[in-house]
Amino acid sequence: MTAAAALSNYHILDPHVHVWKHDAHFPFAPGAKVPDYDATPEMLLDLMKANGVEKTVIIQVIHYRYDNSYLAAVLKQYPRFFQGVCRVDPLDPAAPDHLTRLSEQQGFRGVRLSPAGDATGDWIRGPLMPPLWKRCDQLKVPMTLLVPISRVPDVQKLVDSCPDLTVVIDHMADCPVDHPEQLEALAELARYPKVFVKISHTWSLSRQSYPWLDSQRLVKRLYDTFGPQRLMWATDWPIANDRASYAQRLAVVRDEMKFLNADDKTWILSKTVERVWPFP
Repeated sequence: MTAAAALSNYHILDPHVHVWKHDAHFPFAPGAKVPDYDATPEMLLDLMKANGVEKTVIIQVIHYRYDNSYLAAVLKQYPRFFQGVCRVDPLDPAAPDHLTRLSEQQGFRGVRLSPAGDATGDWIRGPLMPPLWKRCDQLKVPMTLLVPISRVPDVQKLVDSCPDLTVVIDHMADCPVDHPEQLEALAELARYPKVFVKISHTWSLSRQSYPWLDSQRLVKRLYDTFGPQRLMWATDWPIANDRASYAQRLAVVRDEMKFLNADDKTWILSKTVERVWPFP
């Protein structure tokens, strides 16, 4: 049986991938560490077809930093299959206006911020954040966050200030499997009904081979607190392809998380995604 056939009972949307291409028309940011291979939308579409994934949310990759031109071109070329989440410079006071332009003129559906865990990421506590979060709220686009688990308390303060804003925490805040107690900071965000979590990176966090049972325990803790209606899977393709294939990243949720029933999977594989990123 093919992967696509095996998925015939599920409607599948992938809420987190990246694309890039070595192309002089879309230069990478100065100093960016870019793999020598491409990750094109055509490659992605082939993987989606092979695995029964209907549509995808593409997250602006860090290789281009705050120049969203390549992703904008991809969205324009393939509007049937993709939505996009942009990046804006969190240290730029004009970031809210850039977000408005990207949302209203180029159709981006959300913004991603990625504060580091060290002092270089302390801007997440700074005065430029409230205006950007408020603009997200006004535009009705989600705020997506790549944060280490140590930054979750900073996020909580911002969520407190914008309780009606949809906020998505990527990759379980990369909580280390050998310190599962740290996940409690993320679990505390379950009391905010507009906070969602991607249960991705089981493969990157794990110290084991597929199906990554040690990191599945993190997923189970979040399942018990957030429920399936606020959890979503994701592949993060093509990041860490040496750790897990696209098919495995889907199969671990569909086939290996024994604590999920069929209804849970309909939420995690698509319905939760559609709550945040409704597709036409």
